[in-house]
Amino acid sequence: MSSNRTRIIAAVEIGTNKIVVLVGQVSPSRLLHIIGVGVASARGIMKGEVVDYKAACEATHEALEMASTRAGASIQEVWLAQSGGHLDAFYNEASVNVKSADNIVTALDMATVCAMAKEKELPEGRSRIHEIRRPYRLDGRTVPAPEHLVARRLEVGYWIIHGPASKVSDNIHVIGGYHLEVRELVLASLASGSLLTNSEERTKGALVIDIGKGVTDYVLYRDGHVLVTGTLAVAGEHLTNDLSLGLRITTAQAEMLKLRHARGTVQTRDKTDKVWLNGDGAFGDRQISKLAIETITAARTLELLEVVKQKLGPAFEAQHCGAGVILTGGTSRMPGLEEAAARVFGLPARRGDAPTWVNDELRDPMFSTALGIFEFALRGAHEHPVPAPRKSGWLGNLARIFATA
Repeated sequence: MSSNRTRIIAAVEIGTNKIVVLVGQVSPSRLLHIIGVGVASARGIMKGEVVDYKAACEATHEALEMASTRAGASIQEVWLAQSGGHLDAFYNEASVNVKSADNIVTALDMATVCAMAKEKELPEGRSRIHEIRRPYRLDGRTVPAPEHLVARRLEVGYWIIHGPASKVSDNIHVIGGYHLEVRELVLASLASGSLLTNSEERTKGALVIDIGKGVTDYVLYRDGHVLVTGTLAVAGEHLTNDLSLGLRITTAQAEMLKLRHARGTVQTRDKTDKVWLNGDGAFGDRQISKLAIETITAARTLELLEVVKQKLGPAFEAQHCGAGVILTGGTSRMPGLEEAAARVFGLPARRGDAPTWVNDELRDPMFSTALGIFEFALRGAHEHPVPAPRKSGWLGNLARIFATA
């Protein structure tokens, strides 16, 4: 991104439930103004993957057109979120002996070890989505910036996220159908995690879990860095499916019951406490036990969170997660989810709340990923944080660059 002219960029998330587009104007002084918003119901997307190209294009282009029109400007480039069960990751480390006679680490040593750690080949047909560096180690001790320090051995590791080239290309082609360039792919978990945690929380250790309709993204921070991140193809729609099967009702009826009465933990104790299936007691309607609804959704919620914990494996240690669990995504609105997360992880859990500088119109969890994408867009061009914002524009000046994850 050029530093001497204003750019119009779009942060795009193609989700299972919604297509979200935020258009930002980036000034030469590195201030970001959100000038347009577009949201459309997703079509042709399942668990983060394009399954109907034409339908996905129509929905995405609707959101892009809406955002561009509201912005009153043409989008110049797109930063696109990536999520879905098709993504995978591995960790790779490398080490080098410090070359100088006085054992002072140089920039060349750092560049060499980083290149070695990233050079591991992917399985055939896979494309890289993200390369996340963990802290350097000098003779076994962790250091944030090793240059000019004295040591014999320099080590570093990268968490490398990848996906099937064909499926990654599908999302890019959807954007290309609108005659736009995808400048960068951003892992959805990193985007929402950056928005909902600050540098202090990432240093203490934090687990961010984004539960959408089709997929669940998670990212674990320790000592200010990303330790593990991943995606599960299990999310809110599975609660709907369980209700539909367990109560022998239609998917539409199950979705309505989920939105109105689902809980992450069982609260109802009275088996006679019931709700009308369609909510109005109309002729032919029937009543459903609230206890049955909560029992079904609480069981699935517990299972989902347990799978996240299992995926984290030995990387998750409660004593190194001082900031607790932070929940976001559409399913995070479900009552009782915080209690369920606290029970599974043995830590305080809360719903993620966007920073105070975010305008009220953008505080809904559906915008977390798109807002977080802007961090990566600007950080890719500038190493240092953007100055504090001053209010202006129809959504206000939302300039902010977060501390590096």
